Amino acid sequence: MTKRDAAVDDSCPVARSVDLIGDRWSLLIVRDAFDGMRRFTDFQRNLGVARNILADRLRRLVEAGILAIQPSAKGGAYQEYVLTERGQRLFPVVVALRQWGEVELFAPDEAHSDLVEKKTGKSLRRMAPVGEGGNLLAPGETEVRKLPL
Repeated sequence: MTKRDAAVDDSCPVARSVDLIGDRWSLLIVRDAFDGMRRFTDFQRNLGVARNILADRLRRLVEAGILAIQPSAKGGAYQEYVLTERGQRLFPVVVALRQWGEVELFAPDEAHSDLVEKKTGKSLRRMAPVGEGGNLLAPGETEVRKLPL
């Protein structure tokens, strides 16, 4: 993942977000962290990513304040990577990508995982942009406005 110098000057929140977490490995690390993974070896085993790439992405996620390093909860010399509050706020992003993928990338009868609410065991409702009055908004019903400095 090459870092673009222009990202800091870019006034588009999407561009800045993609520059920070938009590569495959970073998003999958965050996904796995939401699923409870914390140790380097667990991320590496689950993702099958090269150790040097994993180390680089973990370092970047820590530098960005998305993950934090802490001593292992089980003791010992191991360290764990845990989602920070900033990282926790990525949950809707991961859910939206998951839901889009379920609809757009799987055949209706094709098996895939499902995200359910622990308390009820039911699938989450589809995420969608909602207007001030609670109505679902289509892309044509929104516009981007640049905020003054």
